[in-house]
Amino acid sequence: MKKLMNTVAAAAMLLGTATMARAAENVEVLHWWTSGGEATALEVLKKDLESKGITWSDMPVSGGGGTEAMTVLRARVTAGNPPTAVQMLGFDITDWAKQGALGNLDEVAAKEKWDDVIPTALQKFSKYDGHWIAAPVNVHSTNWIWINKAALDKAGGKEPANWDELIALLDNFKAQGITPIAHGGVPWQDATIFDAVVLSLGNDFYKSAFIDLDPAALGSDKMKEAFDRMTKLRTYVDDNFSGRDWNLASAMVIENKAGLQFMGDWAKGEFVKAGKVPGKDFVCMRFPGTQGSVTFNSDQFAMFKVSEAQLKPQLVMASAIESPTFQSAFNVVKGSAPARTDVPDTAFDDCGKKAIKDLAEANKAGTLFGSMAHGHANPAAVKNAIYDVVTREFNGDLTSEEAVKELVSAVEAAK
Repeated sequence: MKKLMNTVAAAAMLLGTATMARAAENVEVLHWWTSGGEATALEVLKKDLESKGITWSDMPVSGGGGTEAMTVLRARVTAGNPPTAVQMLGFDITDWAKQGALGNLDEVAAKEKWDDVIPTALQKFSKYDGHWIAAPVNVHSTNWIWINKAALDKAGGKEPANWDELIALLDNFKAQGITPIAHGGVPWQDATIFDAVVLSLGNDFYKSAFIDLDPAALGSDKMKEAFDRMTKLRTYVDDNFSGRDWNLASAMVIENKAGLQFMGDWAKGEFVKAGKVPGKDFVCMRFPGTQGSVTFNSDQFAMFKVSEAQLKPQLVMASAIESPTFQSAFNVVKGSAPARTDVPDTAFDDCGKKAIKDLAEANKAGTLFGSMAHGHANPAAVKNAIYDVVTREFNGDLTSEEAVKELVSAVEAAK
């Protein structure tokens, strides 16, 4: 009996040890990728980790582009129990790094030479104080136009190369009896257009105004010109644009009810989901005057400080995220470009190939800029201050002259 009890005790001890080992080989991941395509793409990462003996504890929090997820995260960190990895954007990563909450990925980053393949503009958010703290998943670029191909063909088939040609195309769409610009009148969508308009007036101007927040640029005649152009574009939206979701604006272009949409490359997913093909049913191009430059936002997985036992699976996850295989598989579905500049474009459609090529060229030329409209140029307080002025001007509550003055004072107050 004593021998049997000893055997049972030993077995229990071994089982306990094995259970502890399994528990240690686990990553708990907080994210808001809950749509079908995104969830499918994440499965690639989960399966890769499972093949390495690491289990995945899923913490999906839908809605709000991450707002709800950040609320959940704050509660977990306050309780002293942060997840292994959290999907995060731009300055949110920097804020958590400043609080000393994030881990260190230098070991895997150095081994896999992330410095050589991840664009420098992304590294601004992936690193803090010289150390890697997050693994970037993708690069969404925001200075795109999505054009209905049939409507463009009726207008002569030429993509607009400059502002005057864009206005001529919009006038033609109006003559065709369709809404020229599909747009949703909410601040971030208004700001997405403004982002592209300002970029079209020059890289140096965009950098001075939205990256450096130079009062001279913000208050310049060129900024007045940007607002004048917004006033002109406002005349091409339909009467029911206010409050419209971005994907419903995309649907207007898809369903031949509108000529074009100014939107980031997540819009492509709507066209593809509807069975539309680039070059045949729709055209993707950069906002006129911005070819060669890219404004971006990037989803990243920020890695939180974890126990020694959890460190290995965390580093394995970081490595898996940056693997070219995952980068390709995920971004083909997501509509974005890989966060690495060396991922083959073989599996991507024509718009995806263009996104990858444009990103590599902009990174090399120093014309890859964090998007003001999408929280990668400045912290939220400044972004929201700009939103307010842009939306008020777009809706006719401010003249261009008033908007320029308001922009200078609003940004100064928000700094």
